[in-house]
Amino acid sequence: MSEFRIHHDVNELLGLLNVRGGDGAEVYIDLLQKNRTPYVTTTVSAHNFLRKYDELKSKNARNLDPLVYLLSKLTEDKETLKFLQQNAKERSEMSANAASSTTTSYSIPATSSKMSMQELEELRKKLGNVTASSNVPQSSEVIRKMLRDRHNKKNPTQPNPVFPNWVYDRPALIGDFVTSPTPVGDPVVAIGTMPLAAQEQALVEDLLYVLIGVDGRDITAQPVLGRQSRSFIVDPSLDMSIKELVNRILPVASCYSTITRFTEEKSSFEYGQVNHALTAAMRTLMKEYLILVTQLEHLHRQGTLSLQKLWFYIQPTMRTMEILASIATSVDKGECMGGSTLSLLHDRTFNYTGDSQAQELCLYLTKAASVPYFEILEKWIYRGIIKDPYSEFMVEEHELQKEKIQEDYNDKYWDQRYTIVQHRIPSFLQKMADKILNTGKYLNVVRECGRDVTCPDAKEVLYTLKERAYVEQIEKAYYYASKVLLDFLMEEKELVSRLRSIKHYFLMDKGDFFVHFMDLTEEELKKPVDDIIPPRLEALLELALRMSTANTDPFKDDLKIDLMPHDVITQLLRVLAIDTKQEKAIINAEPTEVSLSGLEAFSFDYIVKWPLSLIINRKALTRYQMLFRHMFYCKHVERLLCNVWISNKASKQYSLHSAKWFAAAFALRQRMLNFVQNIQYYMMFEVNEPTWHIMENNLKSASNIDDVLCHHTSFLDNCLKDCMLTNPELLRIFSKLMSVCVMFTNCMQRFTHSMRIDSEMKRLTFGNATMEGSSTSAERTEEAEKKRLTSKFIAEHVDALQSDSGFEATISKFDSNFSTLLLDLLDKLSIYSTNDCEHSMINIIYRLDFNGFYTERLEKMAIERSQKTATILESVIAPLTKMVPSEAKKAHQ
Repeated sequence: MSEFRIHHDVNELLGLLNVRGGDGAEVYIDLLQKNRTPYVTTTVSAHNFLRKYDELKSKNARNLDPLVYLLSKLTEDKETLKFLQQNAKERSEMSANAASSTTTSYSIPATSSKMSMQELEELRKKLGNVTASSNVPQSSEVIRKMLRDRHNKKNPTQPNPVFPNWVYDRPALIGDFVTSPTPVGDPVVAIGTMPLAAQEQALVEDLLYVLIGVDGRDITAQPVLGRQSRSFIVDPSLDMSIKELVNRILPVASCYSTITRFTEEKSSFEYGQVNHALTAAMRTLMKEYLILVTQLEHLHRQGTLSLQKLWFYIQPTMRTMEILASIATSVDKGECMGGSTLSLLHDRTFNYTGDSQAQELCLYLTKAASVPYFEILEKWIYRGIIKDPYSEFMVEEHELQKEKIQEDYNDKYWDQRYTIVQHRIPSFLQKMADKILNTGKYLNVVRECGRDVTCPDAKEVLYTLKERAYVEQIEKAYYYASKVLLDFLMEEKELVSRLRSIKHYFLMDKGDFFVHFMDLTEEELKKPVDDIIPPRLEALLELALRMSTANTDPFKDDLKIDLMPHDVITQLLRVLAIDTKQEKAIINAEPTEVSLSGLEAFSFDYIVKWPLSLIINRKALTRYQMLFRHMFYCKHVERLLCNVWISNKASKQYSLHSAKWFAAAFALRQRMLNFVQNIQYYMMFEVNEPTWHIMENNLKSASNIDDVLCHHTSFLDNCLKDCMLTNPELLRIFSKLMSVCVMFTNCMQRFTHSMRIDSEMKRLTFGNATMEGSSTSAERTEEAEKKRLTSKFIAEHVDALQSDSGFEATISKFDSNFSTLLLDLLDKLSIYSTNDCEHSMINIIYRLDFNGFYTERLEKMAIERSQKTATILESVIAPLTKMVPSEAKKAHQ
């Protein structure tokens, strides 16, 4: 079992047992990893458990010994045992309640009333039907019908071929014992009363019949039920010496019966091609056995065959028959088909190492049975085609539409279109399963693009004990398929150029394009999202693309406008909740009443066609969109702060005698601008660009499409993580900081606008007298004095305006909120970069605190946090120190 498989199984077990809290699955996983061995022997005394263990072993159940070891370890844990007992009790009560509510109830008259004969007979029939249905195993006909229905449901256009009914209705054709309800005839003379020589000759003739599936006079076969072995009844009056020899030979007849029933049943189409090939090989071996019995019969007719000679001649065949019967029984018990049958045969072949005859026999059967399986394998690894009419192959095809890759965020086309079915993997191909799956998937993608591909190194794959022979063939096919698909995507479909095109727009690589675009769409995007006309935005996007360096991009026409239904924070929280318990609650939550602006809802989208949509799928595009919306909003806030700086330039002409509030507002604006710009530079030049460079270099050395997928996904994950988009706590603080900046800019713009209106009104009042030209020196002096008085009056008016409206207090509040949130963000970044080893995030601290302005306050917060932790620990430890030693020891335990 792989480490991943152990981790998955332990988590599943803990989930089924409703175990929560504690150290989790890691403790159990470490224990299993340290103690697991390839061959685990566990001493178990329970008879029923051993019987079940032997039954599973006979079915060739995989990973049986490691699971038994796990159970033995679970039984040693008293707390686990207690919990399991309670869990079993609850489950039994639930199943009992469910059974009582669903089981058919029969109305039985009260004991005081007498039942009529008709009611008694009906009750007997109902009880008999229930008992029969619960105890009698399913007949071969029922199993065949179930398999046929399953196949027809999966492949409605290719129904299973069916043998005619007379094949099953005439039991004498199968070559096995035909049990008759009445004896054919009673012997005139009991065999025990005959002379010893006559007894021997009669038994030899009976045995020759029994060995080919026909009842003798003194040896008769017992009826079998289900998968039981055939037993025989020998005349009890037979001489003991002869009876002993007969009992030695009869197991051969029992094996013959088992093999014959198996070959007749499993040769049906419903059991698949592998079982059909296995039964054909068994029939070939049985021909030699029947030839031997025919030769013995010829000797008996000549009168030269004694019971001892019969035993002598039959002994070499006995071992062969036992092996064949054992294989038939195991395949039948395990209900093996396809790959599981081959696994059983392969394991038997290796188990007989040292017994050359038995190993050669099993090798012959495995080679014969693997032929149809390897034919399916060859078509898959050489051409990317699955032709598996009986659902035997390890790779299963699912009907999925590849167009959904562009529609569904969590679409798993690449993972779910073709999947591995574990129980169909032959054990000798277990190590190569992933390569086999990927080989066919790679070729299949190229075939779906209209190109017919066939591996040039295609050779017949044959089963041998030297696995290197077929492993080399699979590896050659894998490398060819990897190269074909990779070259197809990289060269013909220009994958890297496509990714660069996406980087230009989603990661804001083209600066001049975004300046043009934001200048053109600024007024439109300020509107509520419901008032925006998408075609107008599309037209402005087209204009911006044509006016910038993005015009040289050959894929620019694939860029589209997308107005999202949620703001970036909500979208991120929804994405982070996928595959978690919170997902359903977030999806089903009522929509908020807050109306989004165009800037909050705006995003780009990109058209990607097959097969590039395997790499640039909806999942990847959504991550690109989240990065873009995050940086785009930062760019918008930066523009707002720059606009405030432009509008504030006009205020420098006023002296502002009574208040210095403008200086505080300018300083706060500059701090905000410094914060936003540094965050942008960090995301673009310390996260996106280096990570992109690493991915581009990795793509050059990628050997298959899975490597490309891995590198691309890793690039997006690292960008999201380092841009604080995967941490809800950091994201909320950052969102609040952006909100404070936006509210500050709105406040400043409103004040500047009111100040401009008042300024113009006063200027008009004092400037009416100067409308006419002043030519004399006295008039020019008077005009200058009026301008000075005007500026003084406006400054005093502005001072009064800010004093009346509490503007100074407002600026101070903005400053306080911004500083508090920024310190909180820096503190959280310091914690994550230290505790969670997110070292790249500490670069934000270096950028924002480059001159040590926040260092002292951050150190003070760290000291306060450590003091708070120490206080909590003291409050917990203090009561323990006051205990007497016995109480302390008890509490410790």
